[in-house]
Amino acid sequence: MGPRAPRGRMAPAARDPLWVLLLCLLLRTSELQAAHALKPNILLIMADDLGIGDLGCYGNDTLRTPNIDRLAEEGVKLTQHLAAAPVCTPSRSSFLTGRHSFRSGMEADDGYRALQWNGGSGGLPANETTFARILQQQGYATGLIGKWHQGVNCESRTDHCHHPLNHGFDYFYGMPFTLVNDCRPGGSPELDAVTRARLRLYTQVAALGVLTVAVGKMCGLISVSWKAVLGAAGLVFLFFVSWYASFGFVRRWNCILMRNHDVTEQPMVLERTASLMLHEAVSYIERNKHRPFLLFVSLLHVHVPLVTTKQFLGKSQHGLYGDSVEEMDWLVGEILKAVEVNGLKNTTVTYFTSDHGGHLEARDEHSQLGGWNGIFRGGKGMGGWEGGIRVPGVFRWPGVLPAGRVIHEPTSLMDVFPTVVQLGGGDVPQDRVIDGRSLVPLLQGTAEHSAHEFLFHYCGKYLHAARWHEKDSGRLWKVHYMTPRFHPKGAGACYDRHLCPCSGDGVTQHSPPLLFDLSRDPSEARPLSPGSEPRYHAVVARVGEAVKQHRRTLSPVPPQLSLGNIIWKPWLQPCCGTFPLCACGQDGDPSET
Repeated sequence: MGPRAPRGRMAPAARDPLWVLLLCLLLRTSELQAAHALKPNILLIMADDLGIGDLGCYGNDTLRTPNIDRLAEEGVKLTQHLAAAPVCTPSRSSFLTGRHSFRSGMEADDGYRALQWNGGSGGLPANETTFARILQQQGYATGLIGKWHQGVNCESRTDHCHHPLNHGFDYFYGMPFTLVNDCRPGGSPELDAVTRARLRLYTQVAALGVLTVAVGKMCGLISVSWKAVLGAAGLVFLFFVSWYASFGFVRRWNCILMRNHDVTEQPMVLERTASLMLHEAVSYIERNKHRPFLLFVSLLHVHVPLVTTKQFLGKSQHGLYGDSVEEMDWLVGEILKAVEVNGLKNTTVTYFTSDHGGHLEARDEHSQLGGWNGIFRGGKGMGGWEGGIRVPGVFRWPGVLPAGRVIHEPTSLMDVFPTVVQLGGGDVPQDRVIDGRSLVPLLQGTAEHSAHEFLFHYCGKYLHAARWHEKDSGRLWKVHYMTPRFHPKGAGACYDRHLCPCSGDGVTQHSPPLLFDLSRDPSEARPLSPGSEPRYHAVVARVGEAVKQHRRTLSPVPPQLSLGNIIWKPWLQPCCGTFPLCACGQDGDPSET
């Protein structure tokens, strides 16, 4: 027997595996910490219907937006940041995927331009890849707080095929639909108001007709059986029930809150929604501060109805809309404060934007309820005019991105997809067309120009305009093929309807097209002609050729906004409780039915 090791000491042969194990653990921990250090947290904040002219950092000196202004002072501001679509559903689809919305079928199919119901079957297809899915695969915690508006179900109430958790987010709290006036008790109908009014009229006319026949029968003036009268009355009643089951309960079906797969409030109480969203965003940051996270805060502000708490009512110079903008800025400030309090400011890339331009037609008898788009012509719903698609764009990453830098290059909301993927260490999919381009070189100053030479601006499925950034000369050309017809004539919007249309009698088709030089005329006030611009024909031809090349990348896909996908289907309706008795308070507590 060999000599024993001294008591209290381990033999070298026994110690070595332990030291090797400890060393491996330390190295592995260091590798994970280094990997996490290289992966910044990513905080994306998107306002709803905010005009670019509503913010101090973009020239507004009558509204107070100190928190967003400070974000711009400490980061990089984009002055030609553009939405890929002028309304909510398609714009957000493009933002999430880096692709024009028509590539996934999330664009108007000669009808509805956005999803209409939580109980519809349309939505972002499961085969689309969001930035959240890619970062989730890179080890990120991925959360969405706020508005989704990309659909919920396909075939059953619980399949959740379009749900955020099926698109790469591991946590969701918010509104699967969007705010509409119907969400406010007693609010004027907004969702499909024209169709609803028409159905109500048809019902009244039909009921009056049956009543007239019944009176004629009783008076002996009409020879018809009572069986026929009762049958007609039954048909009228069935017709009424068929549409009132959906349109009569818009608030209960659409204005709901969900946590992950569960409905927590149905219908939602608007007055407390902002505080709930803020609490969720702050809690998410605190829960995930020790690991890389992606948090997309999709604000309900400043979409109508403008739900503003008493703290901000009457505080601004611009009525209820201004109050809502200033409350939105406060919410942004509180989220930024949570980042700083948790020591994450220098390791967090923060981005702020809006989904499209301000809603000019949003008005009541007292005031304007939509945003201001600054010097830019047009607004929400208009795919070509700058006011409908030019949005704020601010990035901050202290110590990495230069503070106070302003970039005047054309960029797109679609660029956020490849930018976030690159920052998170992932790879952009190679099996599909990606329209966005990473902004990292431009933001860091290693690239002088945007990667976009041409950008194409759609209204529904119709190409309304295209722009050419002629980098050698610095000129920015914009060609309009269609523009909406404003009403009244000479106004800046379609005040006779909720939104300007994309096609039909509501638009003017231009042949030859309108040409503007945005580098000299950003307000699009002075269309050029062959007489005023010697290169008119050459520019129009060059943009036309780019449009042809762009068109070759299009391929047919199932339309998600078709009538069959848009209509309300009771078997798809998210419900807290037993359908149709869907009702619960916050976090599933029973409420009044």
